[in-house]
Amino acid sequence: MEYEVVVGLETHAELATVTKLFCGCSTKFGAEPNTQVCPVCLGMPGVLPVMNKKAFEYALKAAIALNCRIDEFTNFDRKSYYYPDLPKNYQISQNYYNLGVEGYMDINVNSVISRVRIHNVHLEEEAGKLIHPEEVDADYSLVDFNRAGVPLLEIVSYPDMRNVDEVESYMQTLRKILLYTGISDCKMQEGSLRFEASISLRKKGSDKLGNRVEIKNLNSMKSVLKAIEYEAKRQSEVLDRGETVDRETRLWDEVSEKSARMRSKEEAQDYRYFPEPDLLPVLIDEKWLSAIKVSIPELPLERKQRFMEVFKLSDYDASVLTEDKVLADFFDECVKIMDRPKAFCNWIINDLLREVKDRKLDIDNLPIKAKQLAGLVEIIEKGAISSTIAKEVFSEMIQTGKGPQTIIEEKKLAQISDEGLIEAVITKVISGNPDAIEDYKKGKKNALTFLVGQVMKETKGKANPKIVNEMLVKKVGI
Repeated sequence: MEYEVVVGLETHAELATVTKLFCGCSTKFGAEPNTQVCPVCLGMPGVLPVMNKKAFEYALKAAIALNCRIDEFTNFDRKSYYYPDLPKNYQISQNYYNLGVEGYMDINVNSVISRVRIHNVHLEEEAGKLIHPEEVDADYSLVDFNRAGVPLLEIVSYPDMRNVDEVESYMQTLRKILLYTGISDCKMQEGSLRFEASISLRKKGSDKLGNRVEIKNLNSMKSVLKAIEYEAKRQSEVLDRGETVDRETRLWDEVSEKSARMRSKEEAQDYRYFPEPDLLPVLIDEKWLSAIKVSIPELPLERKQRFMEVFKLSDYDASVLTEDKVLADFFDECVKIMDRPKAFCNWIINDLLREVKDRKLDIDNLPIKAKQLAGLVEIIEKGAISSTIAKEVFSEMIQTGKGPQTIIEEKKLAQISDEGLIEAVITKVISGNPDAIEDYKKGKKNALTFLVGQVMKETKGKANPKIVNEMLVKKVGI
């Protein structure tokens, strides 16, 4: 029997605020355990939560960027459950009045644009963190409440994805949107971005959804894709045996690369949701909504399409440039200064990214200004330096922060275009390489390339290669 895989994702993104959702405690990552806590985020009796406006606006920005319908009225609810790292024994979340509903996000898979619907976007507080000792016989766990109360954005998709390529594109596109808008730093290694996958199978051609299984403990995008492939295979084997797939929550084991049953899947009533009595509803008026909309930058997919249409860049080039907003902004700044999009694209992709990687630099703080790169491209086009020398100049620009003209003058790297000086070098090279001259006269064109290389070597790459070629051909031509 052939089955169709049906996948939906829940995404949790910690918002990039400096304080928690309902108190003034720091959200900074890596602090000593239980040092960023207060009576509010520890759930002490008699305390009252106060909404973090910046967190709410970040969540609102995400809902708008994901094309959700924004209702004027939104409210918070208590989601009741017991867990050691949840100090209040309930989580303040949204169930009845989500911040954004019925949105969508377009994804690009092999140059085909498809749409994944967004069921809802809502805001909630993060739980703490359990720390399990590494000793095999340990009979205890420790709790760190530093993360308790950190603002958490939850984005729930519809089950619109049918294969791992679509899932990967969805995750990458969503991550870019969150980064472009400054909503989250999306550092999966720090738990800032997490995914939970809901997977079900159905007969091909059927509209009826099968029982879904939710997979938790997915610590990377790679794990999400592996879990989907494993779970699709497991469920297909269950169905082939004539059995029914249980509706349950399973944990993903990174080591064995298998899922294991955690519990039967809860329903909403299991959490005993009811309106949060300590927080007032939030009313979103048109003025506030308009201000948030204006703050949303051009998003990655639209920017990629613009780079391809306006600047005639390839799909690959546009994808690399829009991978990071800093890089895309840098490219846009360059072409505003000088209309040479392909030249800037090549320098950024082939040279700037290599230098950033080799020197282990921070992509968010590029070591070169758009004006400097534009100056280098202009100098090259004027023929003042060769392409070889240009790369040397560029590397020095990265290292020192100096402008290209300053480096060329300090290191005396200006291109030699004086035909008298070049002729003298050519004469020396010809006399020292009689075999190459003979080969060229016999029709071996690569001999000329060798001779050009010898001239460039003698001039330390400074000779104008066009003049060198023309003069050599005249000197040794048949």
